[in-house]
Amino acid sequence: MRPSNLIAPITMALCFTVPVETRAQAGAEPVPAYRDPALSVEERVADLLGRMTLEEKVGQLMMSDARSDDLSFINTRQPGSILHILGGKIDLAMDLAAENRLAIPLLVGEDGIHGHSFWKGATIFPTQLAMAASWNPALLERVGRVTAEEMAPTGIHWTFSPVLGVARDLRWGRVGETFGEDTYLNGELGAALIRGYQGQGLDDPTAVLATAKHYAGYSETRGGRDASESDSTPRKLRSFFLPPFERAVEAGAMTFMTGYQSMNGVPSTVNPWLLKTVLKEEWGFRGVLVTDWDNVGRLVHEQKVAATYTDAAIMAVRAGNDIMMTTPQFYEGAIEAVRSGRIDESEIDGPCARLLALKFRMGLFENPRRPDLDRAALETARPDHQAANLDASRQSLVLLQNDGLLPLDPTRAMSIAVVGPNADDALQQLGDWTLGSPQHPPEAGRQPREKTTTVLDGLRDLAPDDWSIRHEPGCSIVDDDLSGIPAAVAAAAASDVIVAVVGDHLDFIGETKSTATLELQGGQVALLDALEETGKPTILVLVNSKPLVLPPSARGASAILEGFNPGMEGGRAIAEAILGQLNPSGKLTISIPIHVGQQPVYYSQVRGQHGTTYADLTQEPLFPFGHGLSFTEYAYSNLRLAAPTLTPGQGTKVSVDVENAGGRAGDEIVQVYVSDLVTSATWVNKALKGFARVHLEPGERTTVTIDLPWEAFEIVNARGDRVVEPGEFEVLVGPSSRDSDLLKTTLTVE
Repeated sequence: MRPSNLIAPITMALCFTVPVETRAQAGAEPVPAYRDPALSVEERVADLLGRMTLEEKVGQLMMSDARSDDLSFINTRQPGSILHILGGKIDLAMDLAAENRLAIPLLVGEDGIHGHSFWKGATIFPTQLAMAASWNPALLERVGRVTAEEMAPTGIHWTFSPVLGVARDLRWGRVGETFGEDTYLNGELGAALIRGYQGQGLDDPTAVLATAKHYAGYSETRGGRDASESDSTPRKLRSFFLPPFERAVEAGAMTFMTGYQSMNGVPSTVNPWLLKTVLKEEWGFRGVLVTDWDNVGRLVHEQKVAATYTDAAIMAVRAGNDIMMTTPQFYEGAIEAVRSGRIDESEIDGPCARLLALKFRMGLFENPRRPDLDRAALETARPDHQAANLDASRQSLVLLQNDGLLPLDPTRAMSIAVVGPNADDALQQLGDWTLGSPQHPPEAGRQPREKTTTVLDGLRDLAPDDWSIRHEPGCSIVDDDLSGIPAAVAAAAASDVIVAVVGDHLDFIGETKSTATLELQGGQVALLDALEETGKPTILVLVNSKPLVLPPSARGASAILEGFNPGMEGGRAIAEAILGQLNPSGKLTISIPIHVGQQPVYYSQVRGQHGTTYADLTQEPLFPFGHGLSFTEYAYSNLRLAAPTLTPGQGTKVSVDVENAGGRAGDEIVQVYVSDLVTSATWVNKALKGFARVHLEPGERTTVTIDLPWEAFEIVNARGDRVVEPGEFEVLVGPSSRDSDLLKTTLTVE
């Protein structure tokens, strides 16, 4: 259960009386009621709002960019929150806020996306897409907890994570920030990360606020173009894109962030159906809603649905937003809107009250949670944090292909050629949203090189002493210079095995950086083609933000390991797998296509098309959702249901026997899919509804039982209602979403 103070409503009757003073003891100076922690949150908010000017209220609704050395805006505009500020500078900002007339404390936010992203020396985990391959909510909760423990002592109260967008078009630059292509899995992993961030509740000094973003439908792009108009109807949103966010509300997320995109002609930031009707009324969300970067300004200068910033301010407030991120013109626009009578001041009071209530519940008026840099240094150096990071990298690794070459035999002397542009590039291994990525200026530096183990580092550290390791980068990802290929080929020809580490680069991923192709960029295809000509067995290692199209020379590799952006410990985990010290257990949460033209290639397709293939190519991906091999073999048998016939409201349990039929211990991820065979409105062929990780020793067999609640059989009908319709269903269980991998049984709903 989530802590009770996470679900306490942050709404109150906005009926203000004359502000009152209290006395802590006889003879003491009067204390404003809002400063009295013995009073209820509602009483404190009402008292404080009654004292505030219009300018102070509007200021509270603003989140200001604090990267500049000049922080005077904290006194002139009195923003309620700031972002992009680190270290001792936060102390200065808090001092300035304390000088304001009412001394309202600041709420400090930062992008802690897969670790405390921009804090030098922090633990940088694999990216969301990588960690999703663990299919392990407990792991994600631990990652959230570690991140919060490292963020909180640096003076940060709030992280803008997790991303709950369901990935669709792989050309979109932010695919790597998602948990993948499945609605259900996104919700489960996102809820776990939220629990980790928020700890024991709002008054937990080791916790940070989580942000469910980008609400909602932002990931449904046109042509993969970032922030483009999303072709999403209300029914489509309810079917695929809203459920992870509803799960976030259930998990206690206290902030939501709106998306950049528009849908049906309405920008999501000013969509009252999305923000009020669904989020606040249907789901009962009682936290605060923040816009993404300058979303209110974009109404004027980008989407052009508002003529002036006053118009934009009115639209944003009335749609249900509480905090306006980095739109400085909102300040004058909102004040003008009230002074001119276009909106009532009470419409400003509502969002201001919600933000103040959050600050009171966090205890910031009594303890603003200033930076404690000595404690921060201890937190980032904790061995258990490093261990959690290594565990995340290990569980994130996916073995896509193996003809038996892996694992290499450590008892046989061997020479290895480690080639490729990402074999020893720490920055590409960490990926986006870290020091060195585009979100912070180059002068901010990078994460300490010694904290990251690259693939080359890992092999050099772990390989037997009598092994020879040669290294040549071979080519670049950002240009077509092929001059390094001869040296890489020579190293490969002189070695027994090639480890080729390829993928993508920060120039081709991230916000505003969608790609028209999914091909390997730069000289990588030429490098792989040349390596294939050597005839040496090749282990292909992918260090990439999102799925890429592999050339034939790569698809013919003896083994393929998918690491995505595997974090600081990624190189060690990959080396452990190559050397047989780790049995990979990860499973894809996103399909890898054969060709970019297969978009969209996600597994859960809506039924109804002519034929099952393209005229010139299969529609099947190269590697499907849920796919991942092991150094052992697992056998599934004896699929059964506890209740093969359901009455309304009833769930069931599905059980299957899983045996480790190989010679190594390992972890298998058992996946359960449901298919409603006849529906009143078109629906998907099958959808993930449950999963479980199970550890099995060689020869061990166990029964895995997974609950299927009544909701697992829901569809969204043509009216947009979630319903379970009577009729026949298939329940499918196996090691991937591929039909040939799944055992099937039927179930009837009366």
